[in-house]
Amino acid sequence: MDKKLGLRNVVSVSVGLVIATSCLVSLGQGAGTVGVMFIPAMIIACLFNMISMATMSELNALMPNCTGGLAQYTLAGVGPVPTLVLMVGGYMVSNILSSGVEASIFAYAMGEVLGLPIPNFFWTLLISVIILIANLHGVDMFAKVQDLVAYLLLGSMLIMGILGMLRLGTGIPVVQPAALNTDPKTIVSMTAVAFWLFIGAEYAIPISKDVKNARRNVPLGMFIGLGLICLVQSIMVLGFHNYTAWADLEASPAPHLLYGQALLGKPGQVWMALVAALAVISTQNSTVQGLSSIFSGMAKMNMMPHFFTKTNKNKVPFIGIWFVTVTILFCAYISNNSSDKIEFLILVGSVFWMLSYITAHIDLLVFRRRLPHAPRTFKVPFGPVLPLIGIAGTAYMVINISTDPVERAQILGVAGIIFAILFVYSVIWIRVKMKIPIFKPVPMEKVLAMENSMYYRIRKAKGIWK
Repeated sequence: MDKKLGLRNVVSVSVGLVIATSCLVSLGQGAGTVGVMFIPAMIIACLFNMISMATMSELNALMPNCTGGLAQYTLAGVGPVPTLVLMVGGYMVSNILSSGVEASIFAYAMGEVLGLPIPNFFWTLLISVIILIANLHGVDMFAKVQDLVAYLLLGSMLIMGILGMLRLGTGIPVVQPAALNTDPKTIVSMTAVAFWLFIGAEYAIPISKDVKNARRNVPLGMFIGLGLICLVQSIMVLGFHNYTAWADLEASPAPHLLYGQALLGKPGQVWMALVAALAVISTQNSTVQGLSSIFSGMAKMNMMPHFFTKTNKNKVPFIGIWFVTVTILFCAYISNNSSDKIEFLILVGSVFWMLSYITAHIDLLVFRRRLPHAPRTFKVPFGPVLPLIGIAGTAYMVINISTDPVERAQILGVAGIIFAILFVYSVIWIRVKMKIPIFKPVPMEKVLAMENSMYYRIRKAKGIWK
């Protein structure tokens, strides 16, 4: 198949999942807590995510064109149980929950701004159908939608941020201190909040097989995407400082709408509602495409039902696309106009997401030791230093997932319960369906062979796999 995607597409996919409505909420809450000193926390979190993306890039260089991405790296690196626990918990649950609440928050914003006599859920359904159709038409249509939405989103946020930063809005500027807290320990602890602003750039990995010069464009695109996001969101924080009281920003369930109205009045509120629309389209588009590819890759390894490998005439895994879309709609429906519980679960999901990043670093260190001379088109510099820093920093952010001790204990407690349930499920699935040792890593060449559809058919025909 011809390579259809370039650097621009990789950047848009990286940006796509990362910038979301919940990120705008987290941005407002973080800035409302420490003021402009949230920017250093964002920079630290962005750098840690860049280290994770560098690790993902080397893993992709070792095992190129793996549709399951991290699932396949982890299966070869540390074994089946961590793969199932972290991929189901870290990707499927957290992504679907976050996309559902994104859609719910967006629908609520549209209802507030437009005030039309229709249920808010209509807006969720409309966007989901559009994204479903685009993804069913293949990677080229997905990329076109993603390009348009991602760059409109970045552009809108940049303009709104610059207007606020330079005090060019029609609203009345507020007078308030720039920094609410300059204690280094507090700033570092805020990196756990800032980390959510950059999660998900690795969704560019599954499309690497369709990218021209993937060796250069995939890692570079992810780094550029994260850098752009950090720059734009930093400018937004400076705009917040001039037009919204920090206390109001922290308390608001929709700080982006609050800022838009303070900056430009009703037109600004409508504009920020448009930004929210672009954010939910971008997030859901990336989630549907990325998860369906990951499901397909895991199904090839017999780690999920095999029907997820089925493709339509456009060569896309259509069952996965339908499944992800329907489950997102379900999560959005049950959280319609009341997203508090789902938002809490997103934080739980983010714990699994961080753990999956830690696992990626461990995978890389294992492969460095096991296969020191294997050819790599990309290699993380400075030996094991950056992966070890990534492990330590991300672990710190897991421990400090919330600045509220009570909420932090609740989040880690719920994550622990989900972890235990997923562990039991994983052991049973691997024993019954896969019939392989639950903790023994699968040789890399065998994992790569699983990309061929004949691998599953032969093992099933021989009665090895159920």
